Amino acid sequence: MSKRVVIVIYEGFQLLDLAGPADVFAAAGLTAGRHGYQVEVTALREGPVTALNGITIAVRTPLAELTGPIDTLVVVGGVITLEDVRDRELSGGVARLAASARRVTSVCSGALVLAEAGLLDGRRATTHWLVADALRAGYPRVEVDADPIYVKDGDVWTSAGVTAGVDMALALVAEDHGHELARQVASGLVVYLHRPGGQSQFSTAMSVATPRSAPLRELQAFIDANPAGDLSVPALARRAGMSERHFSRVFTEQTGLSPGRYVERSRADAARRLLEITDHPLDRVARETGLGRPETLYRVFRRAWRISPGDYRRRFQVKES
Repeated sequence: MSKRVVIVIYEGFQLLDLAGPADVFAAAGLTAGRHGYQVEVTALREGPVTALNGITIAVRTPLAELTGPIDTLVVVGGVITLEDVRDRELSGGVARLAASARRVTSVCSGALVLAEAGLLDGRRATTHWLVADALRAGYPRVEVDADPIYVKDGDVWTSAGVTAGVDMALALVAEDHGHELARQVASGLVVYLHRPGGQSQFSTAMSVATPRSAPLRELQAFIDANPAGDLSVPALARRAGMSERHFSRVFTEQTGLSPGRYVERSRADAARRLLEITDHPLDRVARETGLGRPETLYRVFRRAWRISPGDYRRRFQVKES
């Protein structure tokens, strides 16, 4: 018997938050047959619901008329404020459906709706990094972790923004039907990288502020382009034309990371790229990214991406067809 998936949308929703998971479940259903998924879309009102990009989805059954049981409830993200979220018709409807669902999930800012419905109280959850502060401020009983691309806490799953919904949906399929089916779905959708939930939402460039100073911006680009070079504080300070002490203070003030921490994260980024596109042994990856030894690569990579270099390569390496 196919599993019933209900996806909740609203005016201004992010279309990919709906389409990504829906296509994953549909593709899994084509492979799993009668043990696959049946996807339904609902909103507060029957009729057209317009996404953030202007595309309209026709809703046949309004939220108030849907009944259980439901296998997987998904609340998508989009342009939604705390005032919108606190519309009891929306959060109350989600809470009612959640009571009859085997598991409850959200994509992006959909986590705000789950939080308003009381479904994240006492749980660890994630959301898009741009929404994390609003989730923390509005719902202090939620343990917000803005770093992972998705988080599973019991029967409640939350994911980061946009494409992270695809990763979460693939993980849900893997939980139901095994990793081989999830791999087939990812391959069919030309999603090369099935990322684990613990992988960070952020690259080094995304997770730091852009320096106000043009010389520091140029230095930042130099660091990212030369991971195997001499990136010690004395060398970087000389390149920036500053004393070591002044350089360290200004760099940290303008980027939010110390020079040493930025260099480490940049080298972890470089290692990640090499693991994706080459077959280099780990000792070569370590040398070419300035990390020296495989042991250092392992330690730095785990700290940055919450996964070992070997596991990352097995999951994410892009194979040429």
